Parts: sequence; structure tokens; C-alpha cells
Amino acid sequence: PSKAMIATGGALSYVRHSEDMGLDSGDSVVDIGALRHRVQAIEARLERSITELLQSQNVRLIRGRGTLKGAHEIVAETDHGLIEISADIIVLATGSRPRIPEWAVPDGNRVLTTRDAYPPPQIPEQLVVIGSGVTGVEFVHMFKSFGSEVTLIVSRQQVLPSKDPEVAAALEADFLSRGVRLLKGARAEHIDRNDDGVVVHCDDGRQAKGSHALLAVGSIPNSDGLGLDSVGIELRDGYVVIDHNCRSSVAHIYAAGDLSGKLPLSSVGAMQGRKIAEHALGMHERPHRHLDYDKAASAIFTEPEIADVGLAEVDAFAEGRKIRVTKVPFAVSARALIDGDPRGFVKIISDPATGVVLGGSIVGRHAAELISVIALAVTAGLTVTDIVESLFAHPSLAEALAEAAD
Repeated sequence: PSKAMIATGGALSYVRHSEDMGLDSGDSVVDIGALRHRVQAIEARLERSITELLQSQNVRLIRGRGTLKGAHEIVAETDHGLIEISADIIVLATGSRPRIPEWAVPDGNRVLTTRDAYPPPQIPEQLVVIGSGVTGVEFVHMFKSFGSEVTLIVSRQQVLPSKDPEVAAALEADFLSRGVRLLKGARAEHIDRNDDGVVVHCDDGRQAKGSHALLAVGSIPNSDGLGLDSVGIELRDGYVVIDHNCRSSVAHIYAAGDLSGKLPLSSVGAMQGRKIAEHALGMHERPHRHLDYDKAASAIFTEPEIADVGLAEVDAFAEGRKIRVTKVPFAVSARALIDGDPRGFVKIISDPATGVVLGGSIVGRHAAELISVIALAVTAGLTVTDIVESLFAHPSLAEALAEAAD
């Protein structure tokens, strides 16, 4: 849902900058009813497509809440009563839910969780976003595109604290240019609310006032109520502890997705499912490739988009590892100039001795698509020469990849 809403925000932003493309721009506003219908229609279509695919493979679908009754038994609580199921292999994939700090009480009206904002009952006039990780910055971008005045509370000294500082700086600069207020080094500790809005109090005495507050302070795994302790499944901070085959401490019970405590990415969960199927069917007895979480590509759907994969520059320096860093701005890309959006850059990390691509990051339009080339290079052990000598279409943003690798 959030990505569908972000796409709508991106369309609004594009319309507002249409004068840069030589067009007369008109006023565009969000129709909250139409937006809600769009999100629901996308959800329904995806659910229908996946359901039909599973049914075509004779997969039995049971709608209900499952609990482990024993090592090989599950009880599903459904609208039609309890259903008991026996299984040789069990896969746990119950996901996660938004973390709610003790000092906050979401009401679905003024104080929102991320789930309440898909979309909210109304577009906030003044939104205070608490949390500057991936989810937080995506909501900042989205609601700013919708016309909200946005304040972002950043508990550390940069947004996206786990990302490359240069990448974070580029996003911060864009936020500031769009009028986003950043409260750096401030940790929210209390929210006052009334009929007119909210006041978020920070530990350093600063306050952020708004019509609404949005909590984006992480997630917690849905591991409670599953009966995991009854069969001896090991947990760590609520996550199921798994090995490289995604097996839990009980050999025939696997875990995937957010519940596994690995990267909380849909692509990772899907690949874990594939690897679980292979292992459960005995296919790992022949040569195979283990899932390498360090080589998973990730994307942040802000404006500009951000994507990265593999070894990060800051991590390499922390390890004292020698690397080669090459970088090219999109400002020299013909396609970026044609599209009227030359923001951002491509950065590639490689081994200075062998030229093997170790990682990379992209800030700019379509970064989530472009990172696939670097992700493939990282996974396949390709070199910068392999990228440089690839003949990309012209004019295209992908040409910047070859220039950055050179």
C-alpha cells in the first residue's frame, strides 16, 4: 500500500515540475477517496492473482489463525471452527507489526501507526514523523508530495543512520529544499493531543507541533501466540533463530520473512521461501548457492530514490579494507537532463586488485531499477570491466553505471 501511495505522490511531484519540461502546469490535488480506492484495488488484484496461482497448484488455503499444537500438528482457528492439520514440514511466515513505544497511544485519528496511514482518514495539514529510518523517510516524502507540512524527528545526527552518510546527506538536502523541518539529535518521549492536533515533546526540550503524528519507530515480530515455546523453537528478541537453510532449532520447522530476523525485505522473504522449498525437497544435496543476505539489494522510495547493494563504503573503512570507490553524478547524464531530474549519483565499490564489484549505491530517479545491474555484478562476481564494456542503450540512465565503473 505505501508504495502505491508513494507512486501517487511521485505523479503529483512530476505534475508540479511539468513547467521544467516545457508544459503548462495545472493544479493537482489528492482525492483521498480515489486514492483509497486505488490502494484497495491494487491489494485486491495482487491477492486474487496469488490466490489463483496457489489454487492452480492444488494448494489448500485456510483462512484463520494458526497455532502449533505439537511438533507436527497445527490448529487453525477459523470462522467455521477449529481445523487440525498434520505436517511433515512447517514454515512460519507471520511477518511483523509496527512497534509502539510505551509513551505513545495511537488512536487512528491524530496519532497514527504506519498501518493507519494506508491512507489515513484525511491528509494531514501538518505531520510530525517520529523515526528517520527507511519507513519514516518514505512517509516524509509521500506526505510532503501530498501537500502536508512535515517535521521529521531524527534521533541521531543524520537520517537513515544505517546508510552511507553521503546518501543520507543527499536525501537531507532534498528534504530541506522542499521545506521539511528536521529536528536532529532529538528523541521523542511524549505526545500531547487535543481536538486541534498534537505536540510531540523531545528529550532535549524541543517540541514539534502538528495536526497529526506518525510513528515509524521499527517493527516487532509476530511470534507471540504461535505456540513456539511448546515445541522448543529458539527465539532471540522475539525472532525465530534460523540457520543458513532457514531452519529453526526444530529441524523440520522453518521460518521466513520478517519473523526470521533477517533483512525485512519482500525480496528476501520470497527467496527464503524458494530456498526452504529446495532444502525440504532434498535439492540441496547437489551443488547449490546459499542465500547471502549481504548481497541483497534494497531500495528506499523517496524522491530521489535510493538503492544500495553489497559492501558499503563506510563499512569497508571500518574494517580497514582496501577498496576502490568510483562515483559519477547524474548531472552529466544526457537522459537525466532530458528527464529534467539530474539529482543524485552512482557510486560503485570494487576491489582495487581484481576489479571485482563489491557493492554500490545509487541516488536518483529509477535507482531501484538501476541497482539491479550492480546487484547482479555483486552476486555473479563480475568486474568493473564487465560493466564498462557492456553496451547500454543511449540515452539512458544506465549509461551512468558504465561511467561510474570506469
